[in-house]
Amino acid sequence: MAKKPTKPAAPGGGSRQLTQRVLTAKRRTLSSTLWLQRQLNDPYVQDAKRLGFRSRAAFKLIQLDERFHFLKVGQKVVDLGAAPGGWTQVAVDKVKPGKGRGAVVGMDILEWDAVPGAVTLQGDFLAEDAPERLKQALGGPADVVLSDMAAPTTGHPSTDHIRIIAMVEVALEFALEVLSPGGVFVAKVFQGGTEKTLLDTLKKSFTSVRHAKPPASRQQSAETYVVAMGFRGERVGG
Repeated sequence: MAKKPTKPAAPGGGSRQLTQRVLTAKRRTLSSTLWLQRQLNDPYVQDAKRLGFRSRAAFKLIQLDERFHFLKVGQKVVDLGAAPGGWTQVAVDKVKPGKGRGAVVGMDILEWDAVPGAVTLQGDFLAEDAPERLKQALGGPADVVLSDMAAPTTGHPSTDHIRIIAMVEVALEFALEVLSPGGVFVAKVFQGGTEKTLLDTLKKSFTSVRHAKPPASRQQSAETYVVAMGFRGERVGG
């Protein structure tokens, strides 16, 4: 299990920070070289390794929770698009499953290593049997449904936006089925946020709907998150 999450030090951290440059290998493209250089000089990547998190994305969930306080001891949490497990690790640390209280269930289409304290499932969330597998593993209504899923990008902005919104809609449909009253839905969206029909459903189904971009999200990234809290306890529009 990862060490207890702590807020990563601000870039620089009071000490002189050296920028590492990556020499371009003959078979490495410029884009992959720039990506590698960015990884080596990313303070969140460094802190993730230091604290035992599987990905820098763990800090995005930590920061969202620090702002909205939706993860609590004893809750039942579902993590969609969970691989490699950074969000699942944070959820386990926050809700402390075990001894008959709380549970964390994660699913991803990719193969991923088990996270101590959580139920880790491999499977396509869009498959017909996926919701039932998650419900059985959860063993009751969920308090929080997290979705860090993102459809593969095509490079065509409007097409990518449609695909991303479709993923959020499917995740929301599942959340409306499994959340207990007062529950929370957190999902990754991209620049432009949620479309009107989706936003209308969220506002009818939850008492509070906010958009937030955690500091750990790279500035050049179009990603942001929708945080819907206070599930009203009934499905809307379906």
